[in-house]
Amino acid sequence: MTTARRQATRQKLYEAAVTLIAEQGFSATTVDEIAERAGVAKGTVYYNFASKNDLFEELLRHGVGLLTVSLREAAQDAEAKGGGKVDALDAMIHAGLDFIVRYPSFTQLYVAELWRTNRAWQDTLMILRQEAVAVVEKVLGEAVAAGELNDEIDVPLTASALFGMVLVAALDWQAFQPERGIDEVHAALSRLLQGRVGGCSARQ
Repeated sequence: MTTARRQATRQKLYEAAVTLIAEQGFSATTVDEIAERAGVAKGTVYYNFASKNDLFEELLRHGVGLLTVSLREAAQDAEAKGGGKVDALDAMIHAGLDFIVRYPSFTQLYVAELWRTNRAWQDTLMILRQEAVAVVEKVLGEAVAAGELNDEIDVPLTASALFGMVLVAALDWQAFQPERGIDEVHAALSRLLQGRVGGCSARQ
């Protein structure tokens, strides 16, 4: 099987697995169901993944990897257009929201798995989360160093808070306020980032 063909097959399996697990839970989802939903033979699943656990762990790597890349590229694009570090952080918020719109089932699974402690892939998930948060932390630290944000900010904790804020706010938006557009939600979170909720700007 060629690399391109194998990647296409894996993508179909990821999409099938994430949909089924979102619908009925990990334990209730079988390899047979994943294969059927993906439109492949059961043997194809085991050709690509050693087990259902292995498939799900690789699904997490794939999904969080996509999110991490989208955050990094959003920050780089904002700065390439002449924006500052806060503009880069703001662009990352929009990128995070866009990712969640595109992959709602994966995001729901990801957030749910963060709170579980009995999974074989827990250590992997924590590493993946830290890699994503580190992208935010880097830009946040640069914003503090550049004088765009207060130097009393706890950078690691604030980076985690921003990352979590986007995930939880977006899931709430999708579940309870789906009539809102992404730009409206982004604007609300942007105001929090820039300190305007209390009537003062972080840039003053």
